[in-house]
Amino acid sequence: MNPVETRNRIDELDYLRGFALLGIILINIVSLLSANTPAPNTPDAVYWKFLYLFVEGRFYTIFSFLFGVGFYLFISRANAKGKNGSLLFLRRIFVMFSFGLFHSMYHPGEALSVYAVCGLLILPLYKLKKELNLTIGFILLLVFSTLGIKMFLPVALILLGLAAGQYQLFENVVVKRKQLSWFTIIFFLLTAMALYYQATQTPIPSREGSLELYWFYHVGIMIGPIVSAFYVGLLLLVLQIPIVKKLLTPLKYYGRMALTNYLFQTFFILIANSVFDLYGQLNLLQTLGICLVIYIIQLVFSMIWLRYFRFGPLEWVWRMATYLQVPPLRIKEKTKYQDFIK
Repeated sequence: MNPVETRNRIDELDYLRGFALLGIILINIVSLLSANTPAPNTPDAVYWKFLYLFVEGRFYTIFSFLFGVGFYLFISRANAKGKNGSLLFLRRIFVMFSFGLFHSMYHPGEALSVYAVCGLLILPLYKLKKELNLTIGFILLLVFSTLGIKMFLPVALILLGLAAGQYQLFENVVVKRKQLSWFTIIFFLLTAMALYYQATQTPIPSREGSLELYWFYHVGIMIGPIVSAFYVGLLLLVLQIPIVKKLLTPLKYYGRMALTNYLFQTFFILIANSVFDLYGQLNLLQTLGICLVIYIIQLVFSMIWLRYFRFGPLEWVWRMATYLQVPPLRIKEKTKYQDFIK
């Protein structure tokens, strides 16, 4: 979630943000609508296993990491323009915290306020050497993930994202294809082993509160960063294929409006609940169906909106509150067409 000007954007980060949003809603909707625990040996139980092997803790991890990358890009670009990047960042995370505080009234597990607090804690580390930030971030990640302390993981992930920004890992990704390929292969092997182990620990989902279920969740938290790293590497690698990148273009626009789409995911879920009285009435596969409908709405809306406007609706408000000035929202016809077909 980093509403910078289009000409300065790193497309790969937008694709990753959009990808992360696709996974986050699959988990959030389960708690927001209190989906029923599946019975053993049913299609619903298979989907439950899929969620906790491939989704839970994977996409939130990516989103947290990307916030750290955006953290670095925002301050460094502001400083390069002769502005006080740290001061602007403080104002920026205050606005984010305000969004999060409002969002938490409807979604207690929301992430924005957590990111704002983490950003405040990590801000003093911005000026440290990249090697030091990488080391501290890796140690914190190892400790928090091993202990299964999910609520502290964003601190480590955001710091690692900051270090990734310092290393400029996402600039000129095309020329780093060989390194990216090796990274993806290594994390594919690690992911395969990690998921195999977690799968062998799968309990009966209806045994809420059991020691087996607790350990299954704990293992998921431990291996989450490994699986997330593989997802990131794989997506960056397939984006090197022109036809794939073109087919995934809607994902880029989805990610460019990450703040708007993240908050409106909750809005759409709650609207559906108020209209159809869904709370506690759905199984997991039915929540997937709702998510697919929301995907279509948001992906189409994002593409249409960004054809005519520079920023998403809430991104524009966020930017205005950060810089204390009203940025131009509409884009000129020629620029609009060029950006849309880019």
